[in-house]
Amino acid sequence: MKIVLLDALTFGETDLSGFDSLGEVEVFQTTSVEQTQERITNADVVVTNKVVITDAHMSNTPNLKLICVAATGMNNVDLEVAKQRDIQVKNVAGYSTDSVIQHTFSMLFYLMGHSRYYDEYVKDGSYSKSPIFTNVSKPFFEIKGKKWGIIGLGSIGRGVANIAKAFGAEVSYYSTSGINRTEDFQRQNIDELLKSCDIITIHAPLNEKTDNLLDYEQLLTCKDEAIVLNLGRGGIINEEAVARIVDEKNIYFGLDVLTREPMLLNHALLNVKNQKNLYITPHIAWASVEARDKLIASVIENINKSFS
Repeated sequence: MKIVLLDALTFGETDLSGFDSLGEVEVFQTTSVEQTQERITNADVVVTNKVVITDAHMSNTPNLKLICVAATGMNNVDLEVAKQRDIQVKNVAGYSTDSVIQHTFSMLFYLMGHSRYYDEYVKDGSYSKSPIFTNVSKPFFEIKGKKWGIIGLGSIGRGVANIAKAFGAEVSYYSTSGINRTEDFQRQNIDELLKSCDIITIHAPLNEKTDNLLDYEQLLTCKDEAIVLNLGRGGIINEEAVARIVDEKNIYFGLDVLTREPMLLNHALLNVKNQKNLYITPHIAWASVEARDKLIASVIENINKSFS
C-alpha cells in the first residue's frame, strides 16, 4: 500500500512514524496545485490537510481507495465524485476542541489585560524609571459580571461557555444553525447579542448562514470596549469592516482565522493605525502539540479501519 502525505509541514514536529507500519510512505512538506497530480497518481491512500483533491485528480489515480483529510472540514475534496468512484473520504472530528477553547482565552487575556503594552513597558526600560511600583495606565477588567455572547454553540462554543460561566460571566448564545437549544444559557438573536455583550466569541463553521454574518453595520452596534474574537472561520467577519472600525471605535478584535490564508501582503488589517486593539494569530488555535498528536493518531486509525 502506497501512502502519500501532501502537506506534512502543517503538522510541525509531530511524529509521523506511525504511518511506516502501514505501507510505503512518501512525505511531502508542501504540495502546489501543479505538483498534486504527479504525487498522488500511484497512491492507494492520500493524506491531505488543505491540498485540494479534484475530480480530475481522482480520474487519474487508478489505485486510490482512501483520502484522509487531516482536519474536520472536507471542503478540499469533491465528495460526490469520490463517492461515484468508490473512493472513501474520512476526516477527523473533535481532536482540537480543547486547544481551540484554550486559545480563545489566551486571545481574550492578551487583549483584555493589555499584555502587549505592559510587556513593552517593562522591556523598553520605562518601568525601571517609574516613581512607583506599579502601572495602572491601561485599565483592565474582570470577566466576572461581564456579558459573554457566543456565536455557534457546538462542542467548542459550549466548552467556552462553561469556562466563561465558571469565571462568573453571564453567558448567552446565538445559534447559527437554528438547531442548538439549551436551557443552560440564554438564547439571543444576533442583533441583541452584539448590542448587549462585553465579550463576543465566534465558534461557528462557514456556510451560507454565516458568510459575512458580521459586516460593518453589525459590528458598529457593539458596545464601546467590547472584545470580539473569531476562532470559527474566516469570512464570518468582514475583515475590511474590522480594519475600519478598529480606527473608528474603541472595540478590540482578535482573529485566528482569515478569509484567505496565508494573509495577503497588502491586507487592510496590516494598515490599521490602532494596532493595540487588534490581535491576529496565524490559524494556530487548533494546533496544540496534543491536538496534532491526536490528529495523526486518528488519521492512522482511519487507514487501519478502512483496510482491516
